[in-house]
Amino acid sequence: MGEAKRRQAKLGQEYGQPERIVPWLPITKKQSQDFVTWSTRGAWAGIVLMIILWLTVRFIGPALGWWTLAE
Repeated sequence: MGEAKRRQAKLGQEYGQPERIVPWLPITKKQSQDFVTWSTRGAWAGIVLMIILWLTVRFIGPALGWWTLAE
């Protein structure tokens, strides 16, 4: 009997199903990895948007303010 057959006999209906992080939580390891990937992308997007906003307020805002006050 091969290892795969032994594993299939031991696991029964759970054989071939995605592995869960903990048995009582219905979240698979793949789902947790996807969550980390998307949250990391979201964090970087937030950092980029914050830098763009800061550059706008710091440099473009005062330049436009000085131009409108000169008139």
